[in-house]
Amino acid sequence: MSKLCSGRVVIVTGAARGIGRAHALAFAAEGAHVVVNDYGVGLDGSGASAGPAADVVAEIEAAGGSAVANNDDVASWDGAARLVETAVQTFGRLDVLVNNAGFLRDRMLVTMAEEEWDAVVRVHLKGHFATVHHAAAHWRAAAKSGALPDARVINTSSGAGLLGSVGQGNYSAAKAGIVGLTLVASAELARYGVTVNAIAPAARTRMTEQTFASTMAAPEGGFDAMAPENVSPLVVWLGSVESREVTGRVFEVDGGRICLTEGWRPGPTATKPARWSPAELTPVVKHLLAQANQPLPVYGTS
Repeated sequence: MSKLCSGRVVIVTGAARGIGRAHALAFAAEGAHVVVNDYGVGLDGSGASAGPAADVVAEIEAAGGSAVANNDDVASWDGAARLVETAVQTFGRLDVLVNNAGFLRDRMLVTMAEEEWDAVVRVHLKGHFATVHHAAAHWRAAAKSGALPDARVINTSSGAGLLGSVGQGNYSAAKAGIVGLTLVASAELARYGVTVNAIAPAARTRMTEQTFASTMAAPEGGFDAMAPENVSPLVVWLGSVESREVTGRVFEVDGGRICLTEGWRPGPTATKPARWSPAELTPVVKHLLAQANQPLPVYGTS
């Protein structure tokens, strides 16, 4: 029986642990050649190591799959370029980029250090942009040569990016930025045969199992809703040829739930054929608010 991603070449960033590891194993199980990217650092950002990515490659190969390790920093411009080169040089092509790498530096805004802001935005937002840029350049060159790709980008946002999360201003801003990047990339890269979508997953990882310990704890029996493996089936499907009509979308995914999110769109509106004055806007804005749906609460406020 043909597997869903047979022969496709897939990059998964941050693939040594948690959700990224689950993605890498799931793609390999569906016949893909997988580039397992991970910088191999600890939760505090120190101690880069090639070992964690190599362990996942060994696990894939032991199961009869095909994989290669890459240890580049995805937020490094040259590192992101080398990552794409690893796929092309090892397997001769690139079909799917799964941007998953990231970490947390939780802090309230009034106590957050500049470095804590910069580090999170760099890895999450710049890390997505850098890999998309170099992958897109590869696909554009292929399209211009007459070999139109059937390629995919799957980015990783978060509920924090969709709703905000108290104590995670840096992470929320970066993840919201990834949604914007996804929308732009889906529009710009369609001409090259590339679809671009994003997921907002919830699962047990090194980042979440401490911050949300009670929510993320594994049950003693039954379905483990927070297992990272629950997220990967949708990501594998989005990386397959079956998803070629789907682009510019954001999916929440956790446990057995898949939710197609609906983003910003015009709501209640007031117009007049002239400039408004500030003094007249109190009843106007109150009327708009009364007509509108109430926003969902920011995480950590209810």
